[in-house]
Amino acid sequence: MTTLWFERALLPEGWADSVRVTLDTGRISAVETGATPRPDDGRHAIALPGLANLHCHGFQRGMAGLSETRGRPDDDFWSWREIMYRFLDRLTPEDIAAINALAFVEMMESGFTRVAEFHYLHNDADGRRYADPAEMAGAVIAAANESGIGLTLLPVFYAHGDFGGAPPASGQRRFLSDVDGFATLVEVSRTKLPADAAFGIAPHSLRAVTAEELAAILPLAEGGPIHIHAAEQMREVEASLAWSGQRPVEWLLNNADIDARWCLVHATHLTDDECDRLAASGAVAGLCPVTEANLGDGIFPADRYLAAGGAIGIGTDSNILIDAAGELRALEYSQRLRDCRRAMLGSETTPSIGERLFREALAGGARATHAGTGIAVGQPADFFTLAADDPIFAGADQRTILDRWIFAARTPVIDGVWRAGREWVAGGRHIARDVVAARYCTVVEALLA
Repeated sequence: MTTLWFERALLPEGWADSVRVTLDTGRISAVETGATPRPDDGRHAIALPGLANLHCHGFQRGMAGLSETRGRPDDDFWSWREIMYRFLDRLTPEDIAAINALAFVEMMESGFTRVAEFHYLHNDADGRRYADPAEMAGAVIAAANESGIGLTLLPVFYAHGDFGGAPPASGQRRFLSDVDGFATLVEVSRTKLPADAAFGIAPHSLRAVTAEELAAILPLAEGGPIHIHAAEQMREVEASLAWSGQRPVEWLLNNADIDARWCLVHATHLTDDECDRLAASGAVAGLCPVTEANLGDGIFPADRYLAAGGAIGIGTDSNILIDAAGELRALEYSQRLRDCRRAMLGSETTPSIGERLFREALAGGARATHAGTGIAVGQPADFFTLAADDPIFAGADQRTILDRWIFAARTPVIDGVWRAGREWVAGGRHIARDVVAARYCTVVEALLA
């Protein structure tokens, strides 16, 4: 057993001072408040429960910054997607393992202790299945093991190029499955998982799966999470209306028995009725504000959605920048820019914007990744600490700690991260960073040569 003592910690019931936490076999076995530190306690300042990154395409970290040049007057998500297709054409399983490992290391250094990998790169460069159908899934799992991050693996079903079962494009050949092939992929992927991993499925989007295929694959989740892209782009909404007379989220709410098992990723373009119905469904809205800003997707109606009781979580999606605080900050700032107001997402019970967003993302991320969370007895020992000696925390109290971290910290102020009871980040640096970063550089330099 290991004991840690914190000057203050955010517990499920609120902030507490002088907190001793006992760790045993990767879980929290005791939490004591008002405790006097003992000589054998590891001592730290401010402890927060680790966040779940509920939407990630890890390999895209390797192309970060490659699409920031104006290519044509109407650059948008769809032109970015063509760049992404060209980048992934050459990726091997070894490349995937190397790129994902660095992405996962960076996630842990920013406060994420679990990632939901929305994993759709299944086939070889010619579009054929590997001899091991879960070869690429194995590479993702290896990266998670090396980094120490908790993993929720979501193999993606992708069969078509647009609504109504349209033929796929050449650039999508590495993603494709039929229902039987996907069932095999799911079965083999499950056998590779570490003991504390979670597993679900991800029909990519209504562009990539027909109604019949969606119904056929949902039982493969076996009670695990179900994630799907929905209404990220207005062009997608317009195509859905042309196909079915319904918008993507509207169609899912009317046809797919949406409930707490589901995470609708992005859900950016909602009518008021869709927003309220989605909030009432129990599903999590998987928001990726940094990527959504980078791709020009639009602004999610977070103020209305949270007021209606909706659940949210945050993800890094394209991994253009990996920063948990940055995702929360971008979410609040998007609302301010849209409405020309301030302090949009606080509430009467939690007026601190930072604390409200952190708690919402903590709960929603745990639901969407099927992972326990919180500094509490029986939960995984997944948490991180802030460097209280950073000037940004001068004079901080419990009302302002999270606001200062999320909105005002100029440099990384996370000094330690524990996952399953092991300290993976110390002094702000992941213990495997040097090895992982060196391999990543070798791989990416070769890919871009």
